[in-house]
Amino acid sequence: MSELKASPTDILQSAVGPAGESQPRPTIQLGKKIRELRRSKGWTLEDVASATGLAASTLSKIENDRMSPTFDVVQKLAHGFSIDITDLFSSSATTPPQARRSIVRQGQGRLLDAQVYSHQLLAAELKRKQILPFLTTVKARSIDEFKEWGSHDGEEFMYVLEGSVRFYTEHYEPAELEAGDGVYIDSAMRHACISTSKKDAKVLWINTG
Repeated sequence: MSELKASPTDILQSAVGPAGESQPRPTIQLGKKIRELRRSKGWTLEDVASATGLAASTLSKIENDRMSPTFDVVQKLAHGFSIDITDLFSSSATTPPQARRSIVRQGQGRLLDAQVYSHQLLAAELKRKQILPFLTTVKARSIDEFKEWGSHDGEEFMYVLEGSVRFYTEHYEPAELEAGDGVYIDSAMRHACISTSKKDAKVLWINTG
């Protein structure tokens, strides 16, 4: 979950649904949303950089869809704009936080693609959630692929669904995890995850908001 260059966010991917039919996957036009938020406040890129702690050059790349931010960066953006993190991914009105329910269909998560991970944001239409679930494809094969390890507020749990991973955290030796294994950490502790299987590993990743 580090700040890394990746493919543009405004990409319409296709996914295979439960019945095997190809269906369009929801698109995140994150660059456009960040630009609109910035302009609505009358802020410059330097103002956003001051509020979020992110470099103005990084913000420019995000706005122009030349960088897909990872969870750490998305969280900093939400905090900097003083909005709920799901506001960055929801394009329609959402149900008030009472008796809420969100059905998550196979392949219908909102895609947030990066160099080392590819996340599907689950139940992205619900705002003010206490937890943020992701279905993640772990693409990295070496810790050297990370510019920096992830670190952000809250706690998180990762559960391996397919393949095997090596989970790195500061203060601990790397943990080898197979399908059916999981790890729970304080997210402020720097961390990173790589796939150790032939194919990309798939994990369920849950962060507190």
